[in-house]
Amino acid sequence: MSSVTDVAPVPATRTPEGEPRRPRKPRSGALLGVAAWLIGFLFVVPVLWMVLTSFHSEEDAATNPPSVFAPLTTEGYQSFFGVGTGTSPWPSLLNSLTASVVSTIIVLVLAIPAAYALSIKPVRKWTDVMFFFLSTRMLPIVAGLLPIYLFAQWSGLLDNIWLLIVLYTAMNLPIAVWMMRSFLAEVPVEILEAASMDGAGLLLTLRQVVAPIVLPGIAATSLICFIFSWNELLLARTLTGTVAGTAPVYLTGFVTSQGLFLAQVCAASFVVSLPVLVAGFAAQDKLVQGLSLGAVK
Repeated sequence: MSSVTDVAPVPATRTPEGEPRRPRKPRSGALLGVAAWLIGFLFVVPVLWMVLTSFHSEEDAATNPPSVFAPLTTEGYQSFFGVGTGTSPWPSLLNSLTASVVSTIIVLVLAIPAAYALSIKPVRKWTDVMFFFLSTRMLPIVAGLLPIYLFAQWSGLLDNIWLLIVLYTAMNLPIAVWMMRSFLAEVPVEILEAASMDGAGLLLTLRQVVAPIVLPGIAATSLICFIFSWNELLLARTLTGTVAGTAPVYLTGFVTSQGLFLAQVCAASFVVSLPVLVAGFAAQDKLVQGLSLGAVK
């Protein structure tokens, strides 16, 4: 008796004209595609509306219903960059850039070795350690704001950019450790054992073996930490003044007791959001790869 069962081929379905019938695409895929486009459109419309309003005058921006086809002008951007007023946003933008970039670099320097120890090296009760990291994010920032303010006042660090760098580092470090651990768990142990057999130390292994493999994960983690630091307002609003004020703090200055200058606020919001948008588009492929790399852990 033969162990292989012969199955007769199913004849291809043909049309009345005798031509083979093409297989139909499932309708569920088309519906999901349409739904994805609709959801993406809903997310993009407010941003496009903000950009359009930023090019309108204050009179046209305040009309109800809104004037979509109103004449375009750059008065909002001129007011934001201090044309005619003498105020400049560049110190605030540089403060935000300094605090975000420096804190992100420090977070990566601290998070990668910690995640390496928790994912590759045997650590007892590593789940408790990870829960401890995550529990530091459970306390609302406003609950610890008064002790932080009193410490900054006692140490003379009020209105100091380095205080924000330390706080942003502490704020983003638990998230970075969690993300980097999931990425480092994907590194094959055989590669690390081969590097150890060749005499590579810990720093050399992290720099030349582990880092190139988890580069998409590092990019995703750094981008998320940068966005969180750039958008932070509560700490910067409370602990800074005229010297170390960040871009979100400068943005709130357009909401005055005289009223809401909608066109200026939209122009300022678009300029403040532009670095995040540029960084997101520049690291888009790495971000997708990194989030997909750590999705299975």
